[in-house]
Amino acid sequence: MNYQDYFSSMPTANLAKDLLGRPFSYFDGQERLGGYIVEAEAYLGKQDRAAHSYAGRRSQANEGLYGPPGTIYIYSQRQYFFFDVAAQAKDEPQGILIRAIEPAFGLERMIQNRGKDGVLLTNGPAKLMLALGVNSRAWDCQPLSQSPFAIDLDPRKRKAAKQLIAAPRIGINQSDPFWASQPLRFFVAGNPYVSDMKKRDYDPNRGWL
Repeated sequence: MNYQDYFSSMPTANLAKDLLGRPFSYFDGQERLGGYIVEAEAYLGKQDRAAHSYAGRRSQANEGLYGPPGTIYIYSQRQYFFFDVAAQAKDEPQGILIRAIEPAFGLERMIQNRGKDGVLLTNGPAKLMLALGVNSRAWDCQPLSQSPFAIDLDPRKRKAAKQLIAAPRIGINQSDPFWASQPLRFFVAGNPYVSDMKKRDYDPNRGWL
């Protein structure tokens, strides 16, 4: 299945959950860096007060969300960068934020890029981009299929999790209790690379079967 078909094949929340366990990588010109997606958040477009496209907001900064399914949306906050993929049909600005990965490819290069090791390497959306060495929006609005980023959709390459959890998203404005409480963050239970995962909750097998 190609990216356009995949990212329009089911509701955005279902896609965010379905991405867990899939390999996510970036080719930096020398080697492939990345790992397995262990945490992702869904943003439901114009109706979602937490989405950058809420109420139809549209600008050069968030145009990637309005692209065809499988379009890259990279945004920045302060000096940090975040990786999203547009979901649903063109001009239906929903998207999925890749929040965390369990590193598996190009580990030495990622440690060098990040200056950190262990769970701090990729246990958050800005951290994983730093580990990949991505420090610009150069690939914003580009098709995922024509970029150095890749999400492997081969079911044989996907890691199987013991349990997947749906929980509220992180950092959402609490002044809107409805959207702040929606279970639109999905993660592999017990995986130490999940944002804010407590050590007491670590699974010895990192949450995989």
